[in-house]
Amino acid sequence: MNKVIAIANQKGGVGKTTTAINLAASLAATKRKTLLIDLDPQGNATTAAGIQPEKIKTLYAHYFEKAAVKECIQTSPDNYDVIPSGEDLIALEVAIRNDGNQGFLSSSLKPFEDFYDYTIIDTPPTLNQLTIEALFCASGTLIPLQCEYYSLEGITGLMKTIETLSSKNMTSNRVLGIVRTMVDMRNNLAKEVSDELEKHFPSLIFNTLIPRNVKLAEAPSHGISGIKYMPNSYGAKAYLALAGELIRRIEYV
Repeated sequence: MNKVIAIANQKGGVGKTTTAINLAASLAATKRKTLLIDLDPQGNATTAAGIQPEKIKTLYAHYFEKAAVKECIQTSPDNYDVIPSGEDLIALEVAIRNDGNQGFLSSSLKPFEDFYDYTIIDTPPTLNQLTIEALFCASGTLIPLQCEYYSLEGITGLMKTIETLSSKNMTSNRVLGIVRTMVDMRNNLAKEVSDELEKHFPSLIFNTLIPRNVKLAEAPSHGISGIKYMPNSYGAKAYLALAGELIRRIEYV
């Protein structure tokens, strides 16, 4: 059964795309068949996954040109599949909203319910219609969070949105957990915020800390994940550990 996970946070610069890419690569490394959907019109996950922008079909082609979803799927060098993104998703976002076609992504992914083990969705850094589509079809949401006080403000709004959608029986989505990203525990503020998170969200915080790591930052320019670029780096090891923790939370409950 395909486990669909949205990576979401209304705040930008919290490591959403880095988490989506490296989590997809880590899950693929455990021999789980994985699909990454890039729903951000900026397309950073697409280029970081090694997909050439000039050779792609996005969900725009599926929605407007009736292309089959499988025509949009490409394979990354890290052995997971990708539905890429581009600027045309801006038009898709407007069309879904204007057409009242909420749940479009859920319908589109139905044929893949038994084909993939995991689908990871990278969302835009805003709570727009594309993000809502991801929340609709996901069975769980991971919230990457940088250990800064301003970062805490964004997650309460997102958690309330997921709670509202669930309470109205519009989705079975739930918050799977909060992942602390770009962590430097030598920084007193990072330690304070991390402690606050553990106090307020004890059941949601993942134990794995994703460190601020230059190898993770360098990897996208090579079109591969940090896992493949420098497998022995602290960042790569952290994302492999995060994937293991996620698998234990989802598969062994």
